[in-house]
Amino acid sequence: MKIEKDENGVRIKPNEMVEGAESLSLGISMVVAVLLGVALGYGLKTIFDVPWLMWIGVGIGVAGALLNVFKAYSSQYKMYEELGKQDRYKIKKQLEDGDDWEEDEKY
Repeated sequence: MKIEKDENGVRIKPNEMVEGAESLSLGISMVVAVLLGVALGYGLKTIFDVPWLMWIGVGIGVAGALLNVFKAYSSQYKMYEELGKQDRYKIKKQLEDGDDWEEDEKY
């Protein structure tokens, strides 16, 4: 999180706050997706008077929740990949090259 100082005091950049809120809202979005699916299923059940349409709505809600989890995972994985490109986090390359710190120690 980036903090800026100006004449009025300390301000936090809103873009950083929005990125943090996306991670926190995953649980809420899952619940909302399932509830919307249940509401859709209930609405279809009452309109067409077919009881199994309720389960179709529940399935759509669960699929929406899983899609939200997949999107959040993909976003976090991209951030992880960008972090891995920084020099101080290139441990994988060091291990592949055989530059292990334990091998360099002499007892």
